Amino acid sequence: MTARTANDQRFREFKMPDVGEGLTEAEILKWYVAAGDTVTDGQVVCEVETAKAAVELPIPFDGVVHELRFPEGTTVDVGQVIISVDTRPGAGPAAPEQAAAPAAPAEEPEEPQGRQAVLVGYGAAPSSTKRRARKQQPVPAQPVAAAIQAELNGSAPAAPAEQAAPAAPAAQAQAASVGARPLAKPPVRKLAKDLGVDLASVVPSGADGIVTREDVHAAASAATAPVAEEPVAVAGAPAAGADLAARETRIQVKGVRKATAQAMVASAFTAPHVTEFVTVDVTRTMKLVQKLKDDPDMAGLRVNPLLLVAKAFLVAIKRNPDVNASWDEENQEIVRKGYVNLGIAAATPRGLIVPNIKDAGVKTLPELSTALSELVATAREGKTSPAAMSGGTVTITNVGVFGVDTGTPILNPGESAILAVGAIKLQPWVHKGKVKPRHVTTLALSFDHRLVDGELGSKVLADTAAVLENPQRLITWG
Repeated sequence: MTARTANDQRFREFKMPDVGEGLTEAEILKWYVAAGDTVTDGQVVCEVETAKAAVELPIPFDGVVHELRFPEGTTVDVGQVIISVDTRPGAGPAAPEQAAAPAAPAEEPEEPQGRQAVLVGYGAAPSSTKRRARKQQPVPAQPVAAAIQAELNGSAPAAPAEQAAPAAPAAQAQAASVGARPLAKPPVRKLAKDLGVDLASVVPSGADGIVTREDVHAAASAATAPVAEEPVAVAGAPAAGADLAARETRIQVKGVRKATAQAMVASAFTAPHVTEFVTVDVTRTMKLVQKLKDDPDMAGLRVNPLLLVAKAFLVAIKRNPDVNASWDEENQEIVRKGYVNLGIAAATPRGLIVPNIKDAGVKTLPELSTALSELVATAREGKTSPAAMSGGTVTITNVGVFGVDTGTPILNPGESAILAVGAIKLQPWVHKGKVKPRHVTTLALSFDHRLVDGELGSKVLADTAAVLENPQRLITWG
């Protein structure tokens, strides 16, 4: 039996699974293990973010982590190996993984003193990357990326690395070679990205040519240092010769934000939106909120205006069931739903998500309160599952929490209607023939005009407002 065959049996590889119903890629947000750690079947080893949610991945076998193939922040295709595990760590030293592979090309540089220190995700596995073999070339006077940046900025080229650090170890020269990726841990890479520092232009001071946090800060300070005898800048204007690009921040659009952007564009340009508005006196609803907070049956539950808005919206849908539908473009059919999966738009650090409460229409008020609380808590923790965000039929977005009066919400793709709830404010209002301060809010309902006409949409919005104005209709209509 060859050494390679023995390794194949001993080392097991865990591939990026499809955790989001047909998604093709996911970003590794955080590793919970490192090389050398012992793992057991079912243990969570990392957290990944798909276009729908952040998900923790458990490993399906026991062993000792041999290698992490990708660093944090890397987007990996479904099916790619992300971690390898030694399932028989007590069986002695592992045979070289390239034992049965062809000899390396002559032009591939040798490592004179064994392997370099391996950072997270920098394992030497041929299958983990698709990089072209590098030809050994003389070390350039400065990194290519730095030279290009200097040319674009119109500034003088940076001093050669050999002049700045003549005693730099061989590992530093190797990191500066053409096509090589600078060695740095994920937190250092993030710091460099936040400060706008090109790692290829940083001279590393760490062991084995690793760029440290101090190196990045030093590079950032050098880039922003004032130039001697610089002309006095006009107040309010950037200094002459200032690099405007250095004061810009670019954020890569991926994961939830990318999926949301694509979905909103698709929704806005495929479903003909109509938005209607109504301003309503919700003073009685606000009084009911206070009474429910003191009700023993609601003890320990979160009671707020959104809870009663959700209940009012569900009552309006029950009275007008045709609004709870979807458009089947392929079959040219309207699909009316016999259930209401109520979506709640939630702003999270990773972007806007819309998890939904399954079969919300049949829940009691305490059950609806519990479901809302769990939904919000899970979203804030970034733990919303893809299943919780699929199958929605209608949505509520509460823009009032930001002090906004109203808006024209865009439909969640595949849904028929979305209700925006504005801020609830004390305003002068004519009540029983007299002008009095009353709690007032504005509701906005957007709907798909292919399946919801103006009459139906108006009825749904008017019924929702009527329940909030006189909440006793929760009993008479519910």
